[in-house]
Amino acid sequence: MAEGGHYDIVVLGGGSGGYACALRAAELGKRVALIEKDKVGGTCLHRGCIPTKALLHAAEVADSSRESEKFGIRTSFEGIDMPAVLSYQESVVDRLWKGLQSTIASRKIDTIIGDGRLLSPTSVSVGDAVYTGDHIVLATGSAPKSLPGLPIDGDRIISSDDALRLDRVPKSAIILGGGVIGVEFASVWRSFGADVMIVEMLPQLLPLEDEASAKVLQRAFRRRGIGFQLGERFQSVSYTDDGVAVTLENGKSASAEVLLVAVGRGPVSAGLGYEENGVAMTRGYVEVDPLCRTSVPTISAVGDLIATPQLAHVGFAEGIGVAERVAGLDVRPIDYDGVPRITYSDPEVASVGITSAQAAQRGIPVTEVNYPIGANGRSVILQTQGQAKVIAEAPSGPDGQPGRVLGIHLVGSRVGELIAEGQLIYNWDAEPADVAALIHPHPTQSEIIGEAHLALAGKPLHFHA
Repeated sequence: MAEGGHYDIVVLGGGSGGYACALRAAELGKRVALIEKDKVGGTCLHRGCIPTKALLHAAEVADSSRESEKFGIRTSFEGIDMPAVLSYQESVVDRLWKGLQSTIASRKIDTIIGDGRLLSPTSVSVGDAVYTGDHIVLATGSAPKSLPGLPIDGDRIISSDDALRLDRVPKSAIILGGGVIGVEFASVWRSFGADVMIVEMLPQLLPLEDEASAKVLQRAFRRRGIGFQLGERFQSVSYTDDGVAVTLENGKSASAEVLLVAVGRGPVSAGLGYEENGVAMTRGYVEVDPLCRTSVPTISAVGDLIATPQLAHVGFAEGIGVAERVAGLDVRPIDYDGVPRITYSDPEVASVGITSAQAAQRGIPVTEVNYPIGANGRSVILQTQGQAKVIAEAPSGPDGQPGRVLGIHLVGSRVGELIAEGQLIYNWDAEPADVAALIHPHPTQSEIIGEAHLALAGKPLHFHA
């Protein structure tokens, strides 16, 4: 381990944005120090994306075993062995962590494990050691947050970090927050046999997604027996003999074994020396320009620490962009509308581009189509319901054809695997007619994207309004 020293780039934080920056900078010939207080990989690998998706896959296996008879397969479901599920989850994380460490070492990056603090615009301290750099990259990420007066005790009132370590399936759970984290845990716990209720202060689950997608998800959750209260605010919580009782501002109350607080994540920036060294901040987030430059010329910031979408792949892109900019390459700002978003619940919700509401707010006339995936052969085989919604600029030319595609919104089993094509369509400014000319393989779920664009181009195939 290096004990102090000078580097071209010092990265504070070894999560998605930080390690991506370090890897790309090293590729470009830079000498890099990567400082991480826990384990490289950060929230995504150890407390977020990967472990939650492992739980969701286990939940899918549980559902498949229960429902196998409708496919002619006789099996029995005997229950959830939660310690064994956690062992599987940990094995996935451990394998990826070891692989990441190997990759970092192969690039000759110095990894320093310890609590780092910004000491000056060109230095970071870790204990008594000081690491200086021509450029500093802040990538200290985020942590679960709560509401005023709602302390998380890690036992009955828990965060998503606690939920990932829970060695039992709660008999019942109230989830405060209907965003991605809340919806995914609701899906997991319901598949594992828990009674689940989501409380969301906004009018729909997944408030950042298109309203049409939220309605499809809500119908699916009702069929699965997942309850939800929308447009309701939390007021208080109290302990009961066997759990908690939650009261809402409208006077309604509900009891459960655990309360999962899933109201979002806040930046990890307090006490790290940012403001003292001239870094402009807003509500704990580091302010950056479109190229992730802070108010201090020698400092950049990436990932959940800045007010961009809290997605690991956004952190990857930001980290790579900073490394390339510092190395003198030409870098373009990220179009955050063009970043794919996925909620890995059952059913999955995936999207890229803008929603109908956003188009209206921006004054963009649009045309759109909702293609039911029940008309898709592969989806029928998988026994999934949902839809593909495509939003395009309203026709303006003499040919009457819609303009570029502005948004693609999918709901259904495994649709997260389809949204990469949606990303290409959006980011390459494709029009429905362009996509309609492409041949999608049959029978696949990818056809739902092709069929929706065929319909928008005025030549629908397996579809009627």
